[in-house]
Amino acid sequence: MHIEREMRWHLPFYFRQVLRASLTISLPLTMSQLNLFENAANHPASPGLHTIRDGAYYFQPDFFTKDESDVFFTSLKEHIQWKQESMQRYGKQVNFPRLSAWYGEKGTTYTFSGVTHHPHPWTADLTDINKRISPLAGVVFNSVLLNLYRDGNDSIAWHTDAEPELGPHPVIASVNFGATRKFQLRHVQTKEKIEIPLTHGSLLIMQGALQYHWQHQVPKTSKPVKERINLTFRVIKY
Repeated sequence: MHIEREMRWHLPFYFRQVLRASLTISLPLTMSQLNLFENAANHPASPGLHTIRDGAYYFQPDFFTKDESDVFFTSLKEHIQWKQESMQRYGKQVNFPRLSAWYGEKGTTYTFSGVTHHPHPWTADLTDINKRISPLAGVVFNSVLLNLYRDGNDSIAWHTDAEPELGPHPVIASVNFGATRKFQLRHVQTKEKIEIPLTHGSLLIMQGALQYHWQHQVPKTSKPVKERINLTFRVIKY
């Protein structure tokens, strides 16, 4: 059975690239190797490509080694220009429950939640991470939103990444360093939920159609958790 041949017409281009990249053995596959794909379908947080209702995502819990992740976390926390953003709500200025920063190429201005972000220039760390993940995603990202979750009180509510600047069917790559936090997906119509623990050094790539049919969030938690840095790489359409 030739998995890639059977699946290729049902997957977006970059996910066909993900499929090839995730296979370190030659095709055709043995039954034990085929089980890896079955496991990916049955367990939302297992490594590999997950095809779900009206979308797909790729997850790798240990894309970066622990040592790499430790270095990136420390460097990003120290050198990124973190900012406390806020928005007007019911006549009051309300702080977002997290710190954030926007980096990218010149001209990659991005507006969401009523806030317009003008990019800081790429740092060496961000350029390095981008180069590592872009071949797997099948696109070259030109911008990244960073969020620093200081403890369990920091969160981000249900939303989609479908702003006009991202164009149709955007590819979003989420990189995570620090404490593990729950990442939840919720189908807009069926309300079906999927939960993925985003671990230290993990990579999650979301395919564009997913943004039109699924919302996602990182909820608050009453459990004691340490700091977490999340980077979501995007392509801003000029």
